[in-house]
Amino acid sequence: MAMISGFESIEVDSITPHIGAHISGVDLSQDLSNEQFSEIYRAWLDWKVIVFREQDIDRDHHKAFARKFGTLHVHPMQHSYGGDPEILSVKTTKNSAYTAGNAWHTDVTCDEIPPMASALYIKETPESGGGDTLFANMYLAYDLLSDTMKEVLDRLTAIHDGALPYLGNYKVAAPAGDAYPKNEHPVVIAHPETGKKILFVNSGFTSHIKGMNGWESKALLGALFDHITRTHRLTCRVQWQPNTLTLWDNRCTQHHAVWDYWPDSRYGERVSILGNERPSAE
Repeated sequence: MAMISGFESIEVDSITPHIGAHISGVDLSQDLSNEQFSEIYRAWLDWKVIVFREQDIDRDHHKAFARKFGTLHVHPMQHSYGGDPEILSVKTTKNSAYTAGNAWHTDVTCDEIPPMASALYIKETPESGGGDTLFANMYLAYDLLSDTMKEVLDRLTAIHDGALPYLGNYKVAAPAGDAYPKNEHPVVIAHPETGKKILFVNSGFTSHIKGMNGWESKALLGALFDHITRTHRLTCRVQWQPNTLTLWDNRCTQHHAVWDYWPDSRYGERVSILGNERPSAE
């Protein structure tokens, strides 16, 4: 890790040169000063994934911190979890049929306006180790493509379907009389704050490319998913400890929760923040 200069009210230590940073000098159970929040926000935009260690917070603290970024999101599968609609329980035990996020994905891109950010607070880590989360930089994923591929992708649109993971993988039916969200987004979007281009397809939700034959869409998406999976320089790795909160920019990252700790357990709670606008190429 390397300490990053230019911050007065917090300390920022990078995890890799392009994605991920630890933030210290902050107690999320207390009110943040305007200067602290401004610097946290800047670090989040710059590093895309920021990690706060040793945070003794409850659900109210968790939600209050997330609300500083915007309105809280309610997950499409919340009907199956119950409890607080703004808190998504992330619990895996030896009896679990699956663990949430065990594949590269961006959160809930099936929504018309996907979450702009998610904040996961881990309370219990596997006794024997494991349970890390990998994060990937989708600015860099786009930048590493050839100019020819960029020209092709810049004019394409993809379909993002909530039934793909929630019904197909998790086997959880949508609420009675309803269906999971399904929306189309540009394959390449511009970040609404930085303006930089982002590769915006993911294996969790992206079902196909609009206007392509099935085999063409499968081949192109497969190549892009392989690019994300196999290009290790895109990633950073967050090693969880109890009472760690990680906030990521959902607009320009993907993540993969590694299920390598069976039969141990892992437990946390996630709060997500609504985006302000549909993903756009402009």
